[in-house]
Amino acid sequence: MGFTDADWSAIGLTIKLASVVTLLLLLIGTPIAWWLARTRSAWKGPIGAIVALPLVLPPTVLGFYLLLVMGPEGPIGQLTQWLGIGLLPFTFWGLVVASLFYSLPFVVQPIQNAFEAIGDRPFEVAATLRANAWGQFFTVAIPLAKPGFITASILGFAHTVGEFGVVLMIGGNIPEETRVISVQIYDHVESLEYTQAHWLAGGMVVFSFVVLLALYTFNRNRSSSASNGSSMRFGG
Repeated sequence: MGFTDADWSAIGLTIKLASVVTLLLLLIGTPIAWWLARTRSAWKGPIGAIVALPLVLPPTVLGFYLLLVMGPEGPIGQLTQWLGIGLLPFTFWGLVVASLFYSLPFVVQPIQNAFEAIGDRPFEVAATLRANAWGQFFTVAIPLAKPGFITASILGFAHTVGEFGVVLMIGGNIPEETRVISVQIYDHVESLEYTQAHWLAGGMVVFSFVVLLALYTFNRNRSSSASNGSSMRFGG
């Protein structure tokens, strides 16, 4: 016995959701990470705490408040209705919005750490070559922070794939619309279809292991390359 048609539908929807969310988070999270890495504003602490809040906040709490905000009486819900879009809860794009909030720290923090690791010297050199702020960002910061972007992409995608509480609160359980892998597993267990649950759950275990192994291997190889580069520079 393998995956059912409903399982494949959930897998496809999950991959689509994770891909869209990861791309949007890279676009949204990069300027946030840059600001957090470079600013000396007193707002850095509060903003950083807000970004990291999903790390400690129960997913159902986040889902509950997003449901209120995007509901018919909430500000986002009223805005989307005024724009003629309708309500976001229990739609694919509602899942996207919820996932953006829930996976935000998994993308912002690796990029922020990569920006902070660059230091000031490369930007000072770029400034002497008459590079403006935009030039420094695109020609210095982005290339040097590439490992952080790779880590952020992997973590953001994997974390979105594994969501349950938030997607269940915001999306419910609508086939081919909001029923992702984690909800499909929940359905199998509720129906006592343990064999089918094993197939999907086992696939998630393998996926998670491969993602973490790839991430650790990438970081180890990067550390080894950096150490070898330092040894060569200093005559090691």
